[in-house]
Amino acid sequence: MQVVPIEKIIGSEGRYRDFNAAFLPKKEHTRKRWESIDKAHLQDIILPPIKLYKVGEYFFVRDGNHRVSVARMQGVFAIDAEVTELKTKYKLDAGKSQEELAAQLIVYELQRFIDQTHLDQIIPMDYLEFSDAGRFDEILQHIEGHKYYLNQNIEGEMNFSDAALSWYYNVFLPIIEQISNDGVISRFPGRTKADLYIWIVKYWDELKGTYGEKVTLRDATRDFSLARGKSLWQQFLALLKH
Repeated sequence: MQVVPIEKIIGSEGRYRDFNAAFLPKKEHTRKRWESIDKAHLQDIILPPIKLYKVGEYFFVRDGNHRVSVARMQGVFAIDAEVTELKTKYKLDAGKSQEELAAQLIVYELQRFIDQTHLDQIIPMDYLEFSDAGRFDEILQHIEGHKYYLNQNIEGEMNFSDAALSWYYNVFLPIIEQISNDGVISRFPGRTKADLYIWIVKYWDELKGTYGEKVTLRDATRDFSLARGKSLWQQFLALLKH
C-alpha cells in the first residue's frame, strides 16, 4: 500500500480504449459510472484503494480506472493504491499516447520472446502479431501445454523446439486457417488473427467443458464470431456514436 501521485498514472492494464489521454471516459456507459464516483467524492464517501501495476517510474491501473479519472479531473494530487511492481528492462516514455505505449510494449515483448525461445529460426513469425500486450506469455504456456501432452505418448522428453513446431503446425495454423476460411477477422476491427487464436482457444475449451468433446473447431470459431464479433452494420453504428 502506498500513496501514488496522479501524474505518474499514465495508463490502464486492459481498459485504455475506454478512456482518452486525459483519462476521461469515451463511452456513455463508462461516463455514467464516472458520474457516480464523482458524486461519491463530493459526498466524502470513502472508496477502497485502487490497484496499480508499477513499471519503472510509472503506473498502470489494474482496478479503479474511474476513480483515477475522477481524481485527476478534481485536481487531486495523489491517491491511495495497492501497488504491484513489475521488474523489467522495458523503458517507458510518458510522453507517448496509451496506444503508442501499447504498440511499443508489444514490439518489446516480441523481441524478448524471440530472445528467450529463438523460435524465429524454426517457425514463421508472420502470424504472431498481437494488438494487446501480454500475449507472448500465453503463447509460451500453450507450447508448454502442448509439449506436456505430447510427452505422455513417448519415451523420454520432447525438446521445446520440436514441441513448438508441432504446436505451430498442428494447433496454431489450423485455427488461423479456420479464422481465414470463415472470414472471422472482418467482425473484429483492429484485431489480428493471433488475437482471435487466443480467444477462440479459450472459448473452444469453455464450450467443450459445457457440451463435451463433440464441439469442433469450426463450431467454436463460428459461434465465437457470432457471439463476440460485430457485423458491418454494427461497426458502422459504432463509428456514428464516436
